[in-house]
Amino acid sequence: MRKQPMMEFLEPNIEIWKLKNNSVCVVAHMPQASLTSINLWIRAGSSQEKKGEEGMAHFLEHMVFKGGKHIKEGEFDKKIEEIGGTSNAATGFDDVQYYVQVPHEFVEQAIKLLLDLVLEPLFEEHAFNIEKEVVLEEIAQINDSPEDQIYQNLFKLCWREHPYGKSILGIKNTLKKITPEKMQSFHKNFYTGENIVMSIAGKVPEEIKNILDISILKDIKSYSIKNRNKEILVFNKKFHEIQLNRIEIARFIMAWPLPPSRNHEILMGYDIASTILAEGRNSKLIKRLREELQIIESIEMEVNDLEEGGLLILEVCCSPNNILLVENEINNILKCLLTKPIKEKEIKR
Repeated sequence: MRKQPMMEFLEPNIEIWKLKNNSVCVVAHMPQASLTSINLWIRAGSSQEKKGEEGMAHFLEHMVFKGGKHIKEGEFDKKIEEIGGTSNAATGFDDVQYYVQVPHEFVEQAIKLLLDLVLEPLFEEHAFNIEKEVVLEEIAQINDSPEDQIYQNLFKLCWREHPYGKSILGIKNTLKKITPEKMQSFHKNFYTGENIVMSIAGKVPEEIKNILDISILKDIKSYSIKNRNKEILVFNKKFHEIQLNRIEIARFIMAWPLPPSRNHEILMGYDIASTILAEGRNSKLIKRLREELQIIESIEMEVNDLEEGGLLILEVCCSPNNILLVENEINNILKCLLTKPIKEKEIKR
């Protein structure tokens, strides 16, 4: 059987420009791509919430899909699916992301649909009350999930009262008091020109710059309330043990503070270090703990980077009887890294 030749992907040509309202547009031209990804990033994550608004950013993400001035409830998903596309959204500590992926011939149509959906929502009371119950159910599910509780406890322990230490989903009692008027105000204050980045990657129309320059994105006002968080991000060093029901295997988790996300080169170094330590059978931790000693079930290490500072997280699944042994072995390997240089072949891998 003849092998099919591999398609050569060239480095994308990237254009970046600002609209008059300070919204940023980024287009990565990738004419070989079969699908085009359209992302709308908004600096309106949970860290922008003030006391009494906990859960507002995530709840607003839900409500955006309930319809607006130019698009009815369910119409967005229906039209995106009709052109062979997919869509979704996610709320984080720093931002909220709305995105679609469509065949390249429908890029202009998808951009219009996405901007209509996100920038001009209507918070109709009946839909608002129904969706509030959906979000409350999500909170109940998280509170009933040992895995989610572990990570919520981790962030709380590391960041204390800073917004990064609080649940993105919010607090049940606070969420119940949110009204359509309060949500409208939050949307007005944070879904603004200078808080928005539109990024597109894939095959795009030749007139893509003009399409974005005349879109409704340009009409969004360019004012916003600056970051309302007054808590300084301070990493809290601590050892803590928690007991959770219905968890099948013990977890041993370590976390180290990371610099703010603007420190790209330093964070790339952390990313490389996490690969050397815990990715693949030849990584130092997996080779020692799982392959040689066979005292763990699994081990993962990830870089969790955020605007103000993040975490490098190491998670090990093992028998409760092996936790102390696992901790000692990890500490020995980390101490060894401080005195012995990493081999060239490890860097290349």
